Amino acid sequence: MPDTTPRGLTRLAFGGDYNPEQWPESVWHEDVRLMREAGVTMVSVGIFSWALLEPAPGVHDFGWLDRLLDLLHDNGICADLGTPTVVPPVWFFRAHPEALPVTADGTRYAFGSRGAVCHSNAAYRAAAADITTRLATRYAEHPALALWHVHNEYGVPVSACYCDSCAAHFRRWLADTYKTVEAVNEAWGTAFWGQRYAAFDEIEPPRLTPTVGNPGQALDYKRFADATMRENFVAERDILHRLAPGVPVTTNFMTALSQCDSVDYWAWGREVDIVSNDHYLITDGRRTHVNLAMAADLTRSVAGGAPWLLLEHSTSGVNWQPRNPAKAPGQMARNSLAHVARGSEGAMFFQWRQSRRGAEKFHSAMLPHGGTDTRVWREVVELGAALDSLGAVRGTRTRADAAVLWDWHSWWAQNLQWRPSEDHDPRERADAFYAALYDRHLTVDFAHPEADLSAYPLVVVPALYLMTEAAGNNLQEYVENGGTLVVSYFSGIVDEHDAVHEGAHPGALRDVLGLTVEEFSPLLSGESVRITGPDGGELGADVWTEFVVPRGAETVWTYADGLTAGRPAVTRHRLGEGTAWYVSTRLGPEGLDALLGRAAQDAGVAPYAELPRDVEVVLRTGEAGDYLFALNHTATDAKVPLQAHGTELLTGERAAGCLALPAGAVRVVRLDG
Repeated sequence: MPDTTPRGLTRLAFGGDYNPEQWPESVWHEDVRLMREAGVTMVSVGIFSWALLEPAPGVHDFGWLDRLLDLLHDNGICADLGTPTVVPPVWFFRAHPEALPVTADGTRYAFGSRGAVCHSNAAYRAAAADITTRLATRYAEHPALALWHVHNEYGVPVSACYCDSCAAHFRRWLADTYKTVEAVNEAWGTAFWGQRYAAFDEIEPPRLTPTVGNPGQALDYKRFADATMRENFVAERDILHRLAPGVPVTTNFMTALSQCDSVDYWAWGREVDIVSNDHYLITDGRRTHVNLAMAADLTRSVAGGAPWLLLEHSTSGVNWQPRNPAKAPGQMARNSLAHVARGSEGAMFFQWRQSRRGAEKFHSAMLPHGGTDTRVWREVVELGAALDSLGAVRGTRTRADAAVLWDWHSWWAQNLQWRPSEDHDPRERADAFYAALYDRHLTVDFAHPEADLSAYPLVVVPALYLMTEAAGNNLQEYVENGGTLVVSYFSGIVDEHDAVHEGAHPGALRDVLGLTVEEFSPLLSGESVRITGPDGGELGADVWTEFVVPRGAETVWTYADGLTAGRPAVTRHRLGEGTAWYVSTRLGPEGLDALLGRAAQDAGVAPYAELPRDVEVVLRTGEAGDYLFALNHTATDAKVPLQAHGTELLTGERAAGCLALPAGAVRVVRLDG
């Protein structure tokens, strides 16, 4: 069984990507001295260093990396050592230009960025295996080595390639998956528009076509692209496991729905020894701390509830968004500790020293251009001390109150062309439902639709257009056994091949919801409807309506206007020992709060306490004790009721009855046993 804790790391991870190759070697000693001052425990090295490690084909220079790892170890700093396979050297692409990826319209990318490789290319795979083998052979026993870091952010910026090598690989993948071309024709519905294939060698990738292509083919190509990247990760991982046993292997995910949509992280979570994640605040007007909490909860869930590691985030602003504001004073620590509250075993950054050259020179770092006489540096040092005081939380697990179902395959299928309304955005619904649960101060796990849900009194389905028959049966069993289910519109519509379930909508969910949907009736841009509840109150909704026919479900809210006036808008179905709710329109925050409030009553789920909006309380629990994290994302002091006495670890003060939580502050209470 592979190790799941970085070797030799005895404290929470704190540090960042270290790129010493950007600096004269004389700077390294200053860097390490400042790392010790800041309390750094681990840095990531070598991720983009292939051109330095192998400056010419078959010519290797490991001397600089030897000296660096020795220096880190001599100063008590662990290394997360990268395999540099995200950017092969320019000499490789000059020899193998076919290893650069091709877009769906036939354009081949040029060298000069990062992550631009064709994952089906045999020459790339061989070269990646070779450099990985050399690194593992040389450094397996190095005392600084704590963790292997394969590649970097798979799927960003390129996941799918459409070249001839990929076409051949895709045919092999289809043959392995379906066995016969007749099964492919059935799955893709190629009888439509005369697309039938007589042999596998007739099938091409879904390249540019005059109008919409085959959606089943497009969905399978997304699966193929994801599986191909994962094949390459597994190949490198297996080399590292064989040559460096006892050292865990990871690759940095980007689970936030705002940052990567091409990777099935449920599948990837099963392949890494430690789940690690990169997260960056998206400054698009949404509440950034809610997006952060959602990403952390999703990462923990991909890890199966086990502790995970935040491998990258930013000390302040980034450089790749249209507008890149700085973080407010105290926000860096609050962001970092919010990840720890939700299961991370530390807080790492991109990067240690801010670059002077290159594409990311305006991306913030632990050591800014301005050096140590800066606000960011002072906050970095304070954060290092705070994390050092929280070492006791290592190995504990975050306790959840409810589950949200999510499936990347459904997201891929939903986002294909020609759906009833382009205004229905599954990510927006996931964000909205998560925010509504967050505002009720409930901690959320995410779960695959076919996972065991028996531990959760409340399960929410914000957007699952694609749902297998097994998933539908799983949800029915969950409700019959006493669970409370909340389902949003346009869920359960198609199977795993994007084929509509036989019979009335919502095929996979008809029985559990106790209704059918005769017809979708999306609204035009700017249109809205009103729905009325049992108490006569009104709620607004937009984007989507449906002609719902109850078949055992009771009507709770009714459409007051529009084409569906007088029809059910929200229903509730008692089934076995449980209850299933259905909402057939897009509710805003007020409506979602009302809906989830009723469902939470059915589930017997109560929030931690009556708390102000944007005051966050999360519990990590373990054999050695329970730790209550309280985070105040507001500009107003707050008080958090305590159900047990304890010691606040950041200040050393005793806490009893009520915890004072200053504006913008974080407090962590170790509760008395």
